[in-house]
Amino acid sequence: MSTQDKLTRRQICKALTLFFDCAAQELSDQRYCVVGTAAAVIQGVNLVAKDIDILVEKREAVDKVAHALERFPCIKPPIWMPDARQYYTAFEIQGTLVEISTVERETNSDCIETLGEGPYKHIERIKLGDHWVPVIKLELRLATELVRGRSERSLPLIRWLRKVGCDQPLLQRALQAGCIPEETQAEVVKRIS
Repeated sequence: MSTQDKLTRRQICKALTLFFDCAAQELSDQRYCVVGTAAAVIQGVNLVAKDIDILVEKREAVDKVAHALERFPCIKPPIWMPDARQYYTAFEIQGTLVEISTVERETNSDCIETLGEGPYKHIERIKLGDHWVPVIKLELRLATELVRGRSERSLPLIRWLRKVGCDQPLLQRALQAGCIPEETQAEVVKRIS
């Protein structure tokens, strides 16, 4: 695994490019998305990322990807994690931990970063090498960090969205889906506007 405290955008992009060079064909008929802090970093946000998280919709995608990544060190072979309700595997690619998993929980919302339709519907496409990679929209990433109470991550996201622009209706729906208190929602929207 990576022993680095912080992955640079360049390191993340390099690891993801290698990942998709090996696994793009296995994912061509699957729904997937890069989520987590690395997704924000490759979109330009100044955050500390220690790994890369790739969310896939179906367990078969985890198995296919694991097979495609055989040339890289396997940190954890595909395994069902009942407490987390995830089917999960992890590999080291160029010194970077890359985790691939499902998240198998139900939701009625399409505005949660790792559940339901959100991670497949609300995406940006980033060009990495020969690949256009779906990456979660920052509005959903911000809501996740607010739910987790991680101001060291939510504040840089707020600053970035204020700088580059924000889909206000999507952000408000994501904040509501995360059950963020109304006063916090209003403060976040005000800071970004």
